[in-house]
Amino acid sequence: MTCSPTALNALVDALDHAVRPRRAARPTIDAVAAAVAPFLGRPDLLAPEQRVGDPLGYRQHLLHVPDDGAYSLVAVVWLPGQTTPVHDHIAWCVVGVHEGEERETRYRTVGEHLVELDRVVSPQGSVAGLVPPGDIHRVTNDGDRTAISLHVYGADLRRRGTSIRRRYDLPILNPRAA
Repeated sequence: MTCSPTALNALVDALDHAVRPRRAARPTIDAVAAAVAPFLGRPDLLAPEQRVGDPLGYRQHLLHVPDDGAYSLVAVVWLPGQTTPVHDHIAWCVVGVHEGEERETRYRTVGEHLVELDRVVSPQGSVAGLVPPGDIHRVTNDGDRTAISLHVYGADLRRRGTSIRRRYDLPILNPRAA
C-alpha cells in the first residue's frame, strides 16, 4: 500500500473550501463531512508511517494544519481494544472512519454523574460531527483489527496538542435510573 501525496493534497483542498468562508459550527460540519466522505477507504491516502499504531494507546498523526490554524486534520490509529477516556472537545469535530469499525458511547452529565445516552457503531465510510457543548463521549475499537479514523477539528492542534477539552471521571448511571 503506497501513499499518494496527490490524494492527501486533494483532501486538504476540499477541506480548505469546506472551512472557508467561516460559518457557524453546524454548516461547517456538514461541509467538512461532505469533503471527507469521498476519501474514506482510499488506500493511497495515508503513508505507511501514518498507519502505525501504538500498543500503549490510540495514536494520533497530525496530517495538516493550514497556516491560519483554521482546522487540523488528524489520522487516529486504534489497535484492537483501545479506547479513549470519556471526554469532550474544544471545538467542532468531524470524524470519518477510514478503516475498520469504531464504537462510540455518548453521555450527558446529570449533577456529578454521567448518563449513557446511546451507543453507535461506525463502520468504514461513516461520518459524524460533534458540536460542543454536549459532545461527551468515549470511542473504542472493540474489533479484532486496526481501525483508522480521520478527524477534522476546528482548532489548531499544533498549539494545544490535543482536541480534548475535559476528561470526565464521573460515575456512570443507568439511564433508566436517572
